[in-house]
Amino acid sequence: MEQQREASTIGMWLFLATEIMFFGGLFTGYTVYRSMPAGARIFAEASHRLDVILGAVNTGVLICSSLTMVLAVYAAQVGSRKLQVAFLVLTIALGSVFLGIKAKEYHDKFVHNEVPGYNFKYDGPDPVQGPKFEQMFFTFYFAMTGLHALHMVIGIVLLTILAVRAYKGAFTPEYHSPIELTGLYWHFVDIVWIFLFPLLYLIGFHER
Repeated sequence: MEQQREASTIGMWLFLATEIMFFGGLFTGYTVYRSMPAGARIFAEASHRLDVILGAVNTGVLICSSLTMVLAVYAAQVGSRKLQVAFLVLTIALGSVFLGIKAKEYHDKFVHNEVPGYNFKYDGPDPVQGPKFEQMFFTFYFAMTGLHALHMVIGIVLLTILAVRAYKGAFTPEYHSPIELTGLYWHFVDIVWIFLFPLLYLIGFHER
């Protein structure tokens, strides 16, 4: 059993390494465009069009979900079935709140024509470089936060399966690797958001 646990843990860390490389490509592209002469200024201007309060609330929600995930792992380690289920359900609820807030943000962007494309609305002072770089900013915004949201959805599905299994008594102090490994995945998703929040929402915060 211990050998299986170690093997599955190594497998999860290898999977997370591929995820780091995946998101790393997006972060690299973002850095390249932002480092261009007009990029830093226009990216900062574009970030003003994001709701920093909703972003901050979502950051707090994810931090709390990491705590409940840790507590779910602890409950599995000590063999408390009720606490396992309770903390897994709390984590699912917090993840759902995050997705709900993100859906509202996306809705607002569509309503105000802030989605890159033909109907994109630019009100900035630079009619030449502004539309190009601001649309690129929002391209990264939707790509990065969209993929992050997809990972959240996958995580919620996994947590739901674990909650059902925990309710049936599938996990014990001797066997709880699925909860631990899903916890690693959940923490990774949370950490990605910790990087996304300042890169997207706070780069022009001092000018607000």
